[in-house]
Amino acid sequence: MFDSIYSGVVTPSQFFIMAAVALGTGFLYSWIMSFRVRATKRFFVVTSLIPFVVASVITFVNGNIGAGVAIGGAFTLIRFRSAQGSADEIASLLVAMGSGIAFGMGYLGYGVVILLALGVLFLILSFIPLFEHKKMAADQLLRITIPESLEYNGTFDEIFAHYLKKVESAGVKTTGMGSMFRLSYKVQMKDPAEEKAFIDELRTKNGNLEVALLPYTEEQNQL
Repeated sequence: MFDSIYSGVVTPSQFFIMAAVALGTGFLYSWIMSFRVRATKRFFVVTSLIPFVVASVITFVNGNIGAGVAIGGAFTLIRFRSAQGSADEIASLLVAMGSGIAFGMGYLGYGVVILLALGVLFLILSFIPLFEHKKMAADQLLRITIPESLEYNGTFDEIFAHYLKKVESAGVKTTGMGSMFRLSYKVQMKDPAEEKAFIDELRTKNGNLEVALLPYTEEQNQL
């Protein structure tokens, strides 16, 4: 079961057996991951096909250095312009690619074990409260809109010192056709229950303009 099905030249029957196992296991792996990974249907369809795609490339190269270099050059021509995925999505893709290498070398048993065992392990670990430190406050993105006439350096320092455990500037940009500034900060609240009082005090300083307190992500901060 764990021996390679390839022996020298790959025959059509061996290739189709590999394809059936890789595709079947890939779809099952994506179905398992869909219970915990937040992503689109398209992502899971692509993830289920990756083991077979990688396996096909490895099969066709099959020790041919020239073909390997040619395929590597072809892949360098591809430009990926999609937004960076979450850690869960990246891990899912890496597992799928790893199993594809095993399938492509004919080790179907190892490929199945890599996909299904790691998929089930990920599912189990997701339900176990491991690495969850509730005392550690989550980072939040604070956005404050101010009129261009307001000098923002130091204006909110007193309020920040009272309500925030951590504050880091995350950028400044103009908005409202240049008539206002939007300040962004990466913050942690001392007491989440004081969130409304914190926002109310900020509004007294910024002329009752928009104040937003959001979960912090690198993608959200770019908006």
